[in-house]
Amino acid sequence: MAEPTPPPPQGTSVDEAASGPTRAWVPFALAALSGTLHFLSFCGFGFWPLAFVCFLPLYFALEHPTVVTKRRAAAVGFTHGFVAYLGGYHWMAKMLEVFSGFNIGIASFLASFFWAYLGLLQLLLALGLRRARNNGYPVALAAVAFILCLEQWFPTLFPSHFGYAFFDQTWLLQLADLGGPGVVGGLALLVQAGLHPLVRDRLAGQPLTLRAARPLLASLALLLLGVGYGAWRTQEVDARAARADTLHVGIVQAAMGVFEKHLYPARGHRLHLEGSIALESSQRAAGKPLDLLVWPESAYLWTLPPNADLTRVLRFRRGTPAMVSTPLLFGGLRRDIGQDGRMGFFNTAYLIDGEGKELGTYDKTYLLAFGEYLPLGETFPQLYELSPRTGRLSPGTHTRPLVLPSATGETRITTLICYEDVLPGFTRQAVAAGQPHLLVNITNDAWFGKSQEPHIHLAMARFRAAEHHRALVRSTNSGVSAFIDPAGRVVTHGGLFTSEQLHANVPRMSQATLYETLGDWPAWLATLASLGMLLRRRRVRPT
Repeated sequence: MAEPTPPPPQGTSVDEAASGPTRAWVPFALAALSGTLHFLSFCGFGFWPLAFVCFLPLYFALEHPTVVTKRRAAAVGFTHGFVAYLGGYHWMAKMLEVFSGFNIGIASFLASFFWAYLGLLQLLLALGLRRARNNGYPVALAAVAFILCLEQWFPTLFPSHFGYAFFDQTWLLQLADLGGPGVVGGLALLVQAGLHPLVRDRLAGQPLTLRAARPLLASLALLLLGVGYGAWRTQEVDARAARADTLHVGIVQAAMGVFEKHLYPARGHRLHLEGSIALESSQRAAGKPLDLLVWPESAYLWTLPPNADLTRVLRFRRGTPAMVSTPLLFGGLRRDIGQDGRMGFFNTAYLIDGEGKELGTYDKTYLLAFGEYLPLGETFPQLYELSPRTGRLSPGTHTRPLVLPSATGETRITTLICYEDVLPGFTRQAVAAGQPHLLVNITNDAWFGKSQEPHIHLAMARFRAAEHHRALVRSTNSGVSAFIDPAGRVVTHGGLFTSEQLHANVPRMSQATLYETLGDWPAWLATLASLGMLLRRRRVRPT
């Protein structure tokens, strides 16, 4: 049965609606413009002021008189999403080229399926906004709830949040300690919700009135309140960090390509040892010995069995003395017998003291689909034959912290492996369980080559530090290694595919934040509001 055509939007004449097909391309052009502004505002490009206007063209596209059916609204939303994620995740093509061995043309074709899948997110947004509009709710205001809701529940390989656009705006970044990236992104979306009716009225030739400007003024007031909170919180966190005990931490970045590292594991091990010796010696000579060294994910590539002699990690050849005497946190591959009696392989973070004694391990819990395992791969093992470069790792079973003893007391370290540090919910659970003094991320972004991805990864990690007011140490194989302070600012960082030996004094802090206690409450409120707008028609009071 044909879908009934809704009446033309308010303020649109029947003649204008009838002439719509001659301008059928307009909503798609607006959606493409909106998607372009969207990815330019994101942390990969960093034009953050665009985050206050980037969705406006999409709202106007959905209100265009030619967008009268669900199918057309879905197509408009998909256009926005495909353009936004093609631009924001353009580096996926290069990753697939490296990972698959195909040329860039075929890799781009394969990446287009990933971009199209993410485009479904904006397709759902468009359908939700159409339904909310038909139920009498303002499109731009409804979008605040729908966007936060979809960010929480739509499954993606690399989760991203609209609020990440403000990774370098320290005062706005502090709002993350209240409710994660959703609070930050929600403020920008509220500003757009206030702008939308004003821009629409001006395009229709209507004069500006104070009553029409009230939503914008209210959203700007909230934004200013948020900036004020961020300014205060930044000073408060800095004051606590200045009073805290510190740990002198060193990072070694060997800068090896992803295949080079697997082809020549001995060379990778030697580079990490040489970098550690140089850093350890220079700091000892300066009278500032290191308390901890951090190597990246998969720094030691030979499989380690249970109860392995870990002194082998501290020396280059068997039978030679240890070359490093500082406690070391490094990434390795562990094998062990699981509870089901089968051999399992784990992406593991090891903490050892200066004599090679194991102090603790953490197995990566949140494995990367298609990289470290194949969905349904255990049920259908033949899938691994179709993707021979995909790992077959087992997930960890706990998020307990690694504990580093010292003369002044124990330091609890929550370790996040690979992309676990871009997952706010997972990091929150790990912090709540471990009550750490310090966050450490060990990762290997060499798969993405010299692209934007390592910089985007660093930008997202800054939110984890601000959400929990813990310093975050990022040790990466090829960049970007960095020290992030408890307010989310980068203290120092290395380059991309450059050898680095970095060091910094990091504060030991453990005070809980509202986000740690309540979690992603903005997303839960947005979900309830979205369901209400989808299921209930708004009652309009007569004027």
